[in-house]
Amino acid sequence: MTLIKVPKFDDETKNNPTLKDHKLVILTPWAPPPNYIASLQQKFPDLVVEYHAPPQSEWTQPGSESSSPFPIEQWKHVTILLTFTYLPQPKDAPKLQYVQLISAGANHILDHPLFREREEVEFCTANGVHGPQISEWVLLTYLSFNHRLPHYLNLQKQAHWSRGHFDSIEDATAKTVGILGYGAIGRQTARLAVAMGMRVHAYTLHARPTPESRKDGGWAPVGMGDPEGVFPSRWFSGRSKEDLHRFLGSGLDLLVVSTPLTPGTKHLLGKEEFEVLYNSSPPVTFVDETTGHGEPRGRTFVSNIARGPVIHTDDLIDALEGGLIRGAALDVTDPEPLPDGHRLWSTRNVILTPHVSGASTRYNERVLAILEENLGRLGRGEGLVNEVSKKEGY
Repeated sequence: MTLIKVPKFDDETKNNPTLKDHKLVILTPWAPPPNYIASLQQKFPDLVVEYHAPPQSEWTQPGSESSSPFPIEQWKHVTILLTFTYLPQPKDAPKLQYVQLISAGANHILDHPLFREREEVEFCTANGVHGPQISEWVLLTYLSFNHRLPHYLNLQKQAHWSRGHFDSIEDATAKTVGILGYGAIGRQTARLAVAMGMRVHAYTLHARPTPESRKDGGWAPVGMGDPEGVFPSRWFSGRSKEDLHRFLGSGLDLLVVSTPLTPGTKHLLGKEEFEVLYNSSPPVTFVDETTGHGEPRGRTFVSNIARGPVIHTDDLIDALEGGLIRGAALDVTDPEPLPDGHRLWSTRNVILTPHVSGASTRYNERVLAILEENLGRLGRGEGLVNEVSKKEGY
């Protein structure tokens, strides 16, 4: 692989509060509010800002090869890019310094030449924009399952009153949630879980042995998340299967999968891992509302809001059908979109949604707040927030 070396800007331009000689191109499926662009140009008076609608295929088929949204020769002046998935070729954008993604994940850009071949281009995710709404989805689906809301909604459609086995419903107090990937979403989930009286076990790839190491350097809405890293009562870390199993075996009532999808996390959870969850504590007897019979099941409810391939789908189905886990809530699947008639649709004890947990009317507002924060940092010569590690891929 040949790396293209492009000289960085001179040291004098590192302190460049007006962003002189910078051009920002916004390529998003939604147009930024006019007052936002006006406020940027007031805050950074020398910054040139342009909005262009991305190629239509980028909206419907993220990552597809698309033609440029404007003449190729115009890329040579662009230094900053806010984008959905479209990226220019390295040779076409020689001055590009900073790419702000509107997605929290970066897996779709890892193989692009601009990411692989241009060392000096900094890529930043929108990590933090999903924390409030996805943490709500995690607890919404977990509580709905615990309180048998799907069952009662079905009775409502039938116009039938039946209290069923209401005396066996469990609340969340004193339960333990394990968060696999303690990033922005995980930290906000921890905040909400602790408020409900739950314990939090966190798992990160790298060790966080000190209070300082547990702090969060990423972006989060004001008052959200766990910036100091104080909510977990236990903290696990490591790269090995043994490290992961130690975490999974710590007595989890709810497992939240919020780790990035990388080559190292594909099929991270499979048959062995579901067995560890089952064997970590005695099975619990749950009453089947349809039959009225009790059946033993593992105590852990699995919630996946990361990416479908993190979990081996066939093993998950077997774990659900075999009672190794209590149930699951899936906003992402493998394959995705989940085909009509796929076995997962009819698997019992599953709540499925079509990758919508991150939806929010405030999503765009938060993305633009991250961009503005990083523009200020760029002008001051500071490190950018949410930068993607070229080594780790997230």
